[in-house]
Order: sequence, then C-alpha cells, then structure tokens
Amino acid sequence: MSIYVGNLSYEVTQDALSAVFAEYGAVKRVQLPTDRETGRLRGFAFVEMSSEDEETKAIEALDGAEWLGRDLKVNKAKPREDRGNSFGGGNRGGGGGYNRNRY
Repeated sequence: MSIYVGNLSYEVTQDALSAVFAEYGAVKRVQLPTDRETGRLRGFAFVEMSSEDEETKAIEALDGAEWLGRDLKVNKAKPREDRGNSFGGGNRGGGGGYNRNRY
C-alpha cells in the first residue's frame, strides 16, 4: 500500500518528506514525481511505510496539517489507472485529410 501526499510545496525534498513521515513509523520509500518536460516537482508524492498501521497513523495525523505553508492532502493512494496511449483517445482512426484513392 502507498500513501498519496498532495498540495506539497515545490521546494520539498525526499529527505524532508521522509523525516515528517518517520514520526509515524519506518519509511520504506518516497517518490516525488517530476514533470517530464520541465523537471520541476509536480506538487505531490507517494510514501510507502513498513506497515498498514503506520500508514493509517500518518494519514490521520497529517491529512489537513500545514507544512511548509501549505495544507497537506494525505490519503491512501489509489491504484494507477491504465490510460492507454498518451494521445488521449485510443484508436479513433481517420483524420489527416489524406485520401489514398486520389493519386
């Protein structure tokens, strides 16, 4: 299981976030996703802890808490959805205006 942490400051570091969650148990992993184009943090993170009990304690304590000038949104992470291709519509076909039969 993983914890979603939203509304993070763009200045947050893995070490700082890990230290906050370590108050509630052993932190196994912290992920801070970045924007592919800019490399800038995206304002959210995922934290994995050693046990579900520790994760529950952290969620209850930190959801809505202010940290680095922002009110955190902390909850159980939802499974990642399969979004298909990155063009946002699957195979719609057609388009383009090229007609093979014209030439």
